[in-house]
Amino acid sequence: MSGGRSTALLATAAAGLVAGLLLLWAGRGDWAGLVWTAGTLPVLAALLAEIVSSLRRGETGLDIVAALSMTAALATGEAAAAQVVALMYSGGTFLEAFAAGRARAEMTALLARQPRAALRHRNGGLEEVALAAVVPGDRLLVRHGDVVPVDGQVAEGEEALLDLSAITGESLPARLPAGEVAPSGAANAGPAFDLVATRPAAESTYAGIVRLVEAAQRSRAPMARLADRWAMGFLALTLAIAGAAWAASGDPVRAVAVLVVATPCPLILAVPVALVAGLSRAARIGVLIKGGRALEGLARGRTLILDKTGTLTEGRLQLVAVEPAAGIAEDELLRLAAAVEQASPHPAAQALVAAARARGLVLPPPRAVEEAPGAGVAGRVENRTLVVGAPDFVARRLGMPVPDGNGGDGAVVVAVGIDGRLAGRLIAADPLRAGTGAFLAGARALGIERILLATGDREDVARAVTRGLALDGLRAGLTPDRKVLTVMTERGRAGPVIMVGDGVNDAPALAAADVGVAMGARGAAASAEAADVVLLVDRLDRLLPGIEIAKGARAIALQSVAAGLGLSVAGMVAAALGHLTPVQGALLQEAIDVAVILNALRALAIRPASLAGRESGRRA
Repeated sequence: MSGGRSTALLATAAAGLVAGLLLLWAGRGDWAGLVWTAGTLPVLAALLAEIVSSLRRGETGLDIVAALSMTAALATGEAAAAQVVALMYSGGTFLEAFAAGRARAEMTALLARQPRAALRHRNGGLEEVALAAVVPGDRLLVRHGDVVPVDGQVAEGEEALLDLSAITGESLPARLPAGEVAPSGAANAGPAFDLVATRPAAESTYAGIVRLVEAAQRSRAPMARLADRWAMGFLALTLAIAGAAWAASGDPVRAVAVLVVATPCPLILAVPVALVAGLSRAARIGVLIKGGRALEGLARGRTLILDKTGTLTEGRLQLVAVEPAAGIAEDELLRLAAAVEQASPHPAAQALVAAARARGLVLPPPRAVEEAPGAGVAGRVENRTLVVGAPDFVARRLGMPVPDGNGGDGAVVVAVGIDGRLAGRLIAADPLRAGTGAFLAGARALGIERILLATGDREDVARAVTRGLALDGLRAGLTPDRKVLTVMTERGRAGPVIMVGDGVNDAPALAAADVGVAMGARGAAASAEAADVVLLVDRLDRLLPGIEIAKGARAIALQSVAAGLGLSVAGMVAAALGHLTPVQGALLQEAIDVAVILNALRALAIRPASLAGRESGRRA
């Protein structure tokens, strides 16, 4: 039920109850009954429509008891009791709608990245055309920084340097020679190049990712409300006690009193209150959980699937080693190399510049810079000639062999030549996030039974990066649809799956998982939109307190349900024995509601143990 509709029903029920009480106080009890009936009927009609809709979907909920109690109360002239039940029910639906609205913030749409137009060569010039107008065979210009609009081949005589991270998860740009396929959705990280379209936009890679997200979201089975798992048993018990009370006493009002007391507001109210309290508590630590279903799924997760680039790793290159030749100091090698690399946008170049500045090195401006995109740069720094880049690039410029081994899988080796001789090497890599091992151990302590890595990167790179980690499996070289298949397979093997990722290529798997978790601080908009949980701080370990809060909120909800149902059953027995009238039963149920809601609000005070150590460390 939408938030606006639930608000209107709550306002109607509250206004009807207050107006009826004022009329009763004024001595117009006959009018009070009519007002209470009028205030109950809209809520009852909405409830019946909701029940019919649920039954068509094959779902049965405890709302049936609320509908029976309102109908029976109105039929026997107990309009005041019916109005109180209507208020309880509308309050519960309002809180459920509030929980969903409170948790889901507006995310940037997946299609925001997708280009709307392309630059096409025509009659010796360029024309901007709508993406849908591009047909196979068209020659397109892809400028620096543009997103490749459709799948195509790099044109003859051209070379492309593409950032494929949105498609494959690869952290390093790929250099594609003429004839290589450039997928749509990749970003041009080098000079402008010509692309010959091979597919229309609707059939291209990026459009397929969009469809995968939409299809996965539609196919994911919705989780039943926590309360509804006891629906049929509680309904049968209620009808049995009400029927026995009527049969034994011959008074239908006793049956109405039983139904009113049985109205499952401890279930309708306590669950959403506990869940929204958990959502609020999680949001305060930077974990945005998009609704009660996602929170429950996070609490029940048994398998954790992690992406590599930007999730398990930092997602950006960092300098990990400096290997100077004899006669030159480490800092001097780094300073000169970083100085000339200031002119390059390549991720490895930016990693060297960042490392030099982190060491407090002053970088003079380079002059006479020449860059071979994706290969290296040459220039002059302080009257010295510098050549920095891939070993083969530096070897060609120096006219001598340059070793390129021992960088390690997944590492980038940057050779440095100074004044015509090899001066050393700098090694950059995308390292694991600090504390990854502790994070995995903490996840297992919270009930995660299987932990897997699923990445689009090469297997040798993935194994090198994760060496020594306690993983239960590694799936490498995965395309977006293969990641979805991995999620589906693991769900059938070990139960609810939590998938964590940060790129557009992760979005379909995030949507297919029971709970998709996106690294929202620097991750792609598509992953944040498809995910059920977004980590607003760029820390993978922040997922652990999120899971703790989810488990705590769910446990509190279950406690509230158990206590509320126990008290309701006791009240039903008292009503069946004639100790409670329908109105008294409704008021008793209100008291039970207050008790279970206060208990549910304890979720706001959950203090995750996995967060306490870091918080106390900061305070110290």
